[in-house]
Amino acid sequence: MLGLRGLEALRAFVEAGTVSQAAVRLGRTQPQIGRLLSALEAELGFQLFDRHNKRLTLTAEGREFYQHVERLLQGHDGLERFASQLRRGGRHHIRVLAAPHVAEAIVIDAVATLSRSDPRFTASVDSRVRIDIDNWLGQEHFDLGITVLPISHAGFETEEFLRIEAVAAMADSHPLARLEAVTVADLASTSFIATHRRSLIQKEIERQADETGVAPDSRFETQSGMIACQLAARGLGCCVADPFVAHSSGTPGLIFRPFRPAIELRYGFVFPAWQSRSRLGRELSGAIAERAKALWGTIRTSFG
Repeated sequence: MLGLRGLEALRAFVEAGTVSQAAVRLGRTQPQIGRLLSALEAELGFQLFDRHNKRLTLTAEGREFYQHVERLLQGHDGLERFASQLRRGGRHHIRVLAAPHVAEAIVIDAVATLSRSDPRFTASVDSRVRIDIDNWLGQEHFDLGITVLPISHAGFETEEFLRIEAVAAMADSHPLARLEAVTVADLASTSFIATHRRSLIQKEIERQADETGVAPDSRFETQSGMIACQLAARGLGCCVADPFVAHSSGTPGLIFRPFRPAIELRYGFVFPAWQSRSRLGRELSGAIAERAKALWGTIRTSFG
């Protein structure tokens, strides 16, 4: 069985860049770290490092292996934090996991609201990209997750709390800003800023494009909806985005129009099925749902 110290030495080496700096980070000597890395490599049975002039660099196999090590150690770190929180009175602590734009637009305000009403309340709020949800559901330790549905995982329960619609986002000077609503045919008449092909919105746009026989010209592409909105605000085209993403981009001059036919997004809570929902979880999820509904109402009133 792989030893934890060897895996921690590998992480320290990758993060610090050298064996000597990894030793400083872990409070060990350079020879000790070297021995841990050599022992790990020997135990694995394949080459983790290329060695040139006494310097180590990860091999292709080493980089692939480290991706799994990092997820494992993140889980271990989470367990240590959880144990520490229990020692300090864990009933007043909650671990929240959400996409970055959800944390920015919804979660932070809800956490602040709950903290004012309960001085004992503590929380850890972490973010993960929605596109990697299958990975973080299986690897992360959390009490409450917030994401776009659907998801399917036997170890977790979901509860829908809001349905919203994707919006067309553009600079206020853009020609499409004069329209009451934007369609995929309208996107084909301008520069379209495309997002990740695996995203729910992009897949729906491509489906509508196939049905109508039009092909939006993707002059700019990005895997980030927030970056797409920032490009749009600078007059580089129009994008179709989750309204909470568009709101979180915080970009001056960005306006929204309804996209038709509507692309519906279902937001939901994710709870580990093996544990009871705590009072804090219920209270925070209620505050998050209230904040999300209010924000969606504000965004809709901006149409015009």
